[in-house]
Amino acid sequence: MAFFKFNNIRIAGIACTVPTNVVRTESYKPIFGDEEVDKFIKMTGVRSSHRTSEHQTCSDLGFTAASKLLEKKGIKAEEIGAVIFASHSPDYRRPSTAFILQYRLGIPREAVCYDISLGCSSLVNGIQCVASMMQNSEDISKALLFVGDTAGKSVNANDRSSAMLFGEAGAVMLFEKSNEPCNSINTLLRSDGSGFKYMIVPGGGFRFLHAPESPVMCQDGNPRSLHNSFIQGTSVFTFTIFDVPRVIKDFWSKTNTTVDDYDCYAFHQANLYILKQIAKKTKIPMEKLPITLDRYGNTSGASAILSLCDKYGDCRENQTINVMTCGFGIGLSWGCSSFDINTDDILPILEDDTVFTEGVFTDPNQLYSKI
Repeated sequence: MAFFKFNNIRIAGIACTVPTNVVRTESYKPIFGDEEVDKFIKMTGVRSSHRTSEHQTCSDLGFTAASKLLEKKGIKAEEIGAVIFASHSPDYRRPSTAFILQYRLGIPREAVCYDISLGCSSLVNGIQCVASMMQNSEDISKALLFVGDTAGKSVNANDRSSAMLFGEAGAVMLFEKSNEPCNSINTLLRSDGSGFKYMIVPGGGFRFLHAPESPVMCQDGNPRSLHNSFIQGTSVFTFTIFDVPRVIKDFWSKTNTTVDDYDCYAFHQANLYILKQIAKKTKIPMEKLPITLDRYGNTSGASAILSLCDKYGDCRENQTINVMTCGFGIGLSWGCSSFDINTDDILPILEDDTVFTEGVFTDPNQLYSKI
């Protein structure tokens, strides 16, 4: 069992940014028809989402979130010892997006920076990675974990199963070493590579670099090219309603906790029906499981942080809450984490359309200019 317990490390702050552009799910009725859209809304709960512009990326959103968070906390960039970017939406095929964030934020060259290629489980896996790094380093006292995706950019616009589902967001989590023995982070992770085809963008990687761009009609009646997102709905649904409740119960058993020990369940916002099924099988009260996909869609790895920012970002009670988060999806990959956080360290959801124009290249000769 891949269980991890980290002592004397705390989550010192979280923030999340979405673009200002709002797409209403009902706006798809001219494309898919009233009946299809109404059915989709009822099943998924998604009534609107936020979408990025052509050149805006997940790191742009994360940069805004991190800048605001560090400003609020009074933390200087030179205090950050690690930058980890966990996402399936990098700025470039190479280099790692973490380096761009390091450069933009002014984080010193002594910091460690790299990417983790993960989607909906990026938060729980990222928590394990950063906490483990910090616990085994004498020098890293503060670190930033970036998560999120711009999944809508890889969806075929005429794919009724996915075009209305995804929202886009970028989130950041600040880690800090603590002298308080009560500060601990627990994580339980699982993986199943036999489901690699269940959620996939098969073209554009180095196995099929020059895959055809033209779409074909798939067996489920949706057009897609090999460069588009593909979701095998039935297999994904079966995975989420059986394996996810099991890992939640195993996590409670391993940590000697129960459903009542947590103030908030910040779960990946896959769709409303799946969340209700998970809650039913684990007896998690829905009032403890904040829902944000109705307004923001499925925002992949950022969705748990987005939900915390939505629920507690304007809280004035200055209370410490015990949070359990759960991520599950592409890979297949899933897991749980728990941590305490003060509500004063949770920022409200930010909206921003900033694009890192220095990183937009339309001509290879632009790369010869010095930074």
